[in-house]
Amino acid sequence: MTTHIALLSQTSKLEYLGPLLQAALPQARYSVWPDPACLDADVAVCWNTPPGVYAQMPRLRLVHSIAAGVDNILPGAGGLPVCRVVDDGLTRGMLEYVMWAVLHFHRSFDVALRQQRGHEWLRPRLRPASDCRVGIMGLGALGRSVAAKLLAEGYAVSGWSRSLHQIEGVQTHAGDEGLQRFLASTEILINLLPLTEGTRGILNQELFSRLPPGACIVGCGRGEHLVIDDLIAALDSGHLRGAVLDVFPQEPLDAASPLWDLQQVVVTPHMATMASPQAVVQQVADNIRRLQGGEPLRNQVDAVRGY
Repeated sequence: MTTHIALLSQTSKLEYLGPLLQAALPQARYSVWPDPACLDADVAVCWNTPPGVYAQMPRLRLVHSIAAGVDNILPGAGGLPVCRVVDDGLTRGMLEYVMWAVLHFHRSFDVALRQQRGHEWLRPRLRPASDCRVGIMGLGALGRSVAAKLLAEGYAVSGWSRSLHQIEGVQTHAGDEGLQRFLASTEILINLLPLTEGTRGILNQELFSRLPPGACIVGCGRGEHLVIDDLIAALDSGHLRGAVLDVFPQEPLDAASPLWDLQQVVVTPHMATMASPQAVVQQVADNIRRLQGGEPLRNQVDAVRGY
C-alpha cells in the first residue's frame, strides 16, 4: 500500500527527512510544503504547521510531530490522531543544557562575565550545590529526568505540575494552591511545562513577583510561556538576577528585541535539544506501519490535554 507523506512546516526546512523516509518506507512517496501535492497526502510530518492546511487535506489520517512538542502542530487537527517523537537523545540534550544553565548561575559565571566586561577581578563565593534551590516546572518525562540529574549532582530540588507527582528526593507541589509554596522556595526556576491554554503566558509578572529576590529563570519549555515585557521589568527592577532563554514567543527572535543586549540574559537559538533524524524517521515509519495495520499508535498525544 502506497502512503503519501507530506513534510509540512512554515519555518523549518524538512526536505532532509524525505530520502530517509523513502529508504525506511520504500513504497511511500513524499512531498514538501509548499508543493500543492502535499494536499493529497495521507500522513503529515510536521513542525510549525501552516495554519489551516489540515482542512485542505481530505485524505489525511495521521499528524506526526518531528519532536516531543506538539503545540505548534495541534491546531486544526480535529479528531485526527497526533503523535510525537520520544528519543533518549532528546533527554540527553536537555540534561546537558539545563546543567549548563544551572551552573551558569550557581557558580556565578554570569557575575564573572559581567566583571570581565568591566575589567574587574572579584572572586565570587563558592557555594555547595546543596545550598542552591532549583525548582522545575513540569514533571513529565523530561522534568523527572532533569530532577534526577540535579539530585545526583547534589542540588536541592523541588517540582511543580498541574497534578501531583511523587518523586523520591524531590519536594513536589501541584495545582494553584501549591504554586506559591513552590515559587517561594525556588532560587533557579527551570520551565519544562507543555504549552496549553492553562500555561500560555505563565512566566509573567505575577509569577516573577512570587520568586525570592535574586531568583533566576531558565526557559526551555515553549516560547509562548514567556511574557517578555514582564521579564524585562523584573530584571530592570533587580527582583530577578538573570535568565537563560532558549525559546521565544516568536522565532527567530527579532533582531530589535531588547533581550539581545541585556547583560543579565543569555539568548540561545532554540538549541537545547532535538531528536536525531534517524529517531524521527524510525518512529514516523513505525507509526505509519501501525496505521496501515490497524494497530495502536506509539506516543499518541491527548489532544484535550495538549501533550
